[in-house]
Amino acid sequence: MSRMTVALALTLTMFGAAACAPKGGAALTQDDMDMGAASAKVTVVEYASVGCPVCAKWQKEVYPAFKAKYVDTGKIHYVFREMLVGGGPEITVAASGFLVARCAGKDKYFAVNDAIFANQQQAFEAPRETLLSVAKSVGMTDEAFNKCINDEKAIQALNDRVERHTRDDKINSTPTFVINGKSMEPGYHTLEEMDAAVKAAGG
Repeated sequence: MSRMTVALALTLTMFGAAACAPKGGAALTQDDMDMGAASAKVTVVEYASVGCPVCAKWQKEVYPAFKAKYVDTGKIHYVFREMLVGGGPEITVAASGFLVARCAGKDKYFAVNDAIFANQQQAFEAPRETLLSVAKSVGMTDEAFNKCINDEKAIQALNDRVERHTRDDKINSTPTFVINGKSMEPGYHTLEEMDAAVKAAGG
């Protein structure tokens, strides 16, 4: 993971590390990962990091009910945008995790993210072993995993996405939720708070 660490250090030097706890919501891009009905009246964009403890808390406590209520029913179009936050193990896990999620393919992308969030503390303590286990759970081999996390083009693409979200969307904290172009206060939000924001957006 040494090459990746160097590349990420350059990103942080140029753009500054975001805080894990802004205003944005640019038009959808081909790099976005999404779920739900693209034609839904409400689009919820989440800017988050699989290395962010606050994001993991939201993922565990709110996301399952939120997904069942809004995404699975087609009431919202949910878009996930990758950010890199913090330092040390947080950014290593985030960067490696997102690379693995992309390598797994769009149909397995969210499953990989879910698994990393669920095992985040373990990943902080043993990043390679934990992420390799996640990769194998979606069918990747040791060789494929090693190739994935050392893919310089993929690392640059991740850096470019983070730069764009920071610069163009004005995102500086995670998680940040943008609903139909309107940003909520960055940080953890209960299901009730998400309900109110979706309703205000016409959902």
